[in-house]
Amino acid sequence: MRALLLFSRIFVGSLFIVSGLIKANDPLGFSYKLEEYFAESALGLPGLEPYALTFAVLACLGEIVLGFALLFGGRMKLATVSLLVLTLFFGWLTAFTARCNDRQAAGNPMTYTITVNGQEQTQDMTCVTDCGCFGDAMKGSVGRSLTPWESFTKDAVLFVFLLPILFAAWRGKGIGWNTGAEDLVLLPGGLLFVAGWSWVFTWWGPVLFTAVGYLGYLAIKRAMQGPKAEWAAAGWVSVLTLVFAWWCYAHLPVRDYRPYAEGKSIPEQKVMGKPPVVQTYVIYRNKTTGEAKEYDAAGAYPWDDENFEYVDRRIVEVEPGILSPVSDFLLTDKDGYDMTNDLLAEQGPVMLVMMYNVQKADRTNMAAIAKLAGEAYAAGWYVYGVSASGWDAIEEVRHEHQLPFDFVQCDEKTIKTAIRANPGVMVLKAGTVKGLWHGNDTPTLEEAKARVQ
Repeated sequence: MRALLLFSRIFVGSLFIVSGLIKANDPLGFSYKLEEYFAESALGLPGLEPYALTFAVLACLGEIVLGFALLFGGRMKLATVSLLVLTLFFGWLTAFTARCNDRQAAGNPMTYTITVNGQEQTQDMTCVTDCGCFGDAMKGSVGRSLTPWESFTKDAVLFVFLLPILFAAWRGKGIGWNTGAEDLVLLPGGLLFVAGWSWVFTWWGPVLFTAVGYLGYLAIKRAMQGPKAEWAAAGWVSVLTLVFAWWCYAHLPVRDYRPYAEGKSIPEQKVMGKPPVVQTYVIYRNKTTGEAKEYDAAGAYPWDDENFEYVDRRIVEVEPGILSPVSDFLLTDKDGYDMTNDLLAEQGPVMLVMMYNVQKADRTNMAAIAKLAGEAYAAGWYVYGVSASGWDAIEEVRHEHQLPFDFVQCDEKTIKTAIRANPGVMVLKAGTVKGLWHGNDTPTLEEAKARVQ
């Protein structure tokens, strides 16, 4: 029983630490996923959308602090109950997501009621296809995200391993602050498991973060004992987490798993998808008997028989297609001309100043971006702004800040995926991403040139 308890603490604690850190590495991306859930057509909580970033950071903080609590033995009654609530909530959410997708695929979508002009209307619910449990890390490392049912299974496994910890924490004397002997098992074991998860996600940042968390814990343990030490350790981990999440929000993710990360070729990824495999059936009616019959279009059917007339066709998807990870990267100018291929094929540097919403863009970065863009244009670079905003709003902001470049439009979700900043700068050469900068880190032209040499 003791071995099972120690293993469960190591397994659950390390997984929560890594899960929280992957989300904290990309807090904006996690907040976008929460906005999808809060939408009127999803969970029907649009009032929470403005607070999505706050909820995202708090969720990361909770996962990481509670994961460390299991390894340190800190406030175990509170920690285990909190983890139970989190696990049950995420289990419900992933099951809801999976059920929504299943019903949609079966042609029987879930619905919700909305009032429009005083009249109640029933509309199909928008299903979130990817629960975002590990951010973009699964796509960027393993190659695909967990399906909703796989995520539910993961939560079920966590629940099973959490139960013995919960029972031990609330039974008898419970689980206390680690003894020295327990530290010798739990700390190396936790770090080893974190390293295992880090290997899966091809990022060793969680190992370094966990080691720094351990150092603070051991220093606190030498300086004080009792409840104060437990709360101090929780505070130490909280500060580490918040500083890390803030850095990734104010700059860019430390580990970039997205298809637009530096070094990624957009043209190469555009051909990675494959169309769905379909089977077509045609229906012809016998003019003499009036009988309608369905034929496989790949075989013989009476298309040239004057006694038969075409009625309809039916297309069945045998195997679903796979979308390219950059299938929505489409850039159109004010006249509706698709400039995507032209810009991706350009052998010289192409600078894209990306603002998914020009009205929400951080104005404090505009002067530096305008200066960089002007210098790049003078050096012979192609420079364009990229936004999902309307042309009137774009022109207003462009003239207000004297931005020396024309804009093209792109889908808002695509821009948010391409760069976690508003505004941000992307530099391409032959369609390959050579540089990405948050607006807070707008480079000099020399710094940008160094990336395209």
